Amino acid sequence: MKVFPLLLLAGLATAGHSLAQTSTGAPSGQIKAHQQRAHQLLAEKKPELAAREFAAVLAIDPKDLDAQANLGVLLYFQKDYAGAEPHLREAIQQNSDLTKIRALLGMCERRLGKTDAARSDLEAVVGKLDDTSIRMEVGLELIEIDTAAHDLARATTVVETLRQKSPTDPRVLYAAYRIYTDLAGEALLDLSIAAPESGQMYQAIAHELVRQRDMNGAITDLRKAMAADPNLPGIHYELAEALHASDDLKLRGEAEEQYKLAVAANPTDEKAISRMGDIAVEKGELGSAENLYKQALVLAPNDPDSLIGLARVYTEKNDPQAAAPLLEQVVKADASNVQAHYRLNVVYRKLKRPEDAKRQLEEYQKYKDIREKLRKTYKSLRLEDEGTAKDNEAH
Repeated sequence: MKVFPLLLLAGLATAGHSLAQTSTGAPSGQIKAHQQRAHQLLAEKKPELAAREFAAVLAIDPKDLDAQANLGVLLYFQKDYAGAEPHLREAIQQNSDLTKIRALLGMCERRLGKTDAARSDLEAVVGKLDDTSIRMEVGLELIEIDTAAHDLARATTVVETLRQKSPTDPRVLYAAYRIYTDLAGEALLDLSIAAPESGQMYQAIAHELVRQRDMNGAITDLRKAMAADPNLPGIHYELAEALHASDDLKLRGEAEEQYKLAVAANPTDEKAISRMGDIAVEKGELGSAENLYKQALVLAPNDPDSLIGLARVYTEKNDPQAAAPLLEQVVKADASNVQAHYRLNVVYRKLKRPEDAKRQLEEYQKYKDIREKLRKTYKSLRLEDEGTAKDNEAH
C-alpha cells in the first residue's frame, strides 16, 4: 500500500501554521520554536527527527492540532500503527474536515484489526478527497475490506465512486471487472438453487453460451426459457439476436420474426426496431430500413447501432454528406466503435477528404487489433479453464 507520504506530509506542513493557531491558546515561544524546527526537518526530508520535535510540542500542549496530525502521520509511515492511531484520532476530533488525516486513520485502524472503524472512516472520506493518488488508495483499501467480508454490493458503491473520478485507471477497471464477475457468479449460483428449471435460469445459461460464441447452444436454451415462461421480458429480442448471429442460414432466417415479436411485446424496444432495419438493408429495402432507423432514433437519439445503420442507408443512397455527421456522433461518444470508424473512412473518401479517411482507417485498425487480441485472450482463458476442469475430473 503506497500512500505517497511525502505528498501527504507536504500538504500538512504547508498548513502547519494555520493548524497551530487552532490549538488551545496562543503558542508559546518554546512551542513555536519546536514547530518551526519540525517543519524545517520535514522540508529536509528528515521525518524521524521531525517526529521528535512534534512530540516535544505535545509534551507542552497536548491539544496542539498541527503536532497531533503530523506526529500521527509520521508514526504511521514508521509502521507504528498503535502509536499513530491516538494522534490521528485526536486530530480528527478537533477538526473533522481533515479528510487526508481521517483517510490515514482508517488505514491505520485496518492494520490494527479494527475493520469496522476502518470502513466507517474510509467510507466517510473516499468521495471527498481531491488528491487522486490518495483517493485511489483509500478506495482500493475499502474494496479490499468489502470483498474480504464478501460484501460485494458495498464494494460496487466504492468502485463506482472511483470510476467517476478515474474512469480509465486500470486498477479501477480491474477492480470493477473482478467485483462484477464475482457478483454475476453469485447471482447465477443463487438462481440455480432457487429456480433451476425457470425461464430465467435458461436465459442465464444462454447468456453464458453467447459469451463463449456457442450460438446454437444459446438458441436451444433460449427456446427452453421461452417454453418455461413465454412472457419473459426481452426473451424474443435475445432469441432474435442469437438467431441472427448463427452461422446456420436457416436459423438466421428465423430472426426477423422474433424481432417483430419483440416489438409487438414492447413497441419502445428501439434495439429490436434497429435490428429490423439491419435486416431490411440486407434485403436491399433501403426505404424501409431508413424508416425503421429513424423510428428507433426517436426512441433513443444516441443509439449507435441506429446511427450507423442510418448512415449506411445514406451511403448506399450516395448521400455521404448526410451520413458523415451521424457517424461522427458515434465516434465522439465512443472512440472504440470499430464499425463507425470503418464506415466513416468510406464516407470521407466519398467526400474527397483523404486525410480524414486515412485517420479513420488507422483508428479502425487500432481498435480492431485490440478487439482481436482480447478475443484471443478470452479464447485462451476458456481453453485453460476447460483443461483444468478435465484434469480435476480425472483426479
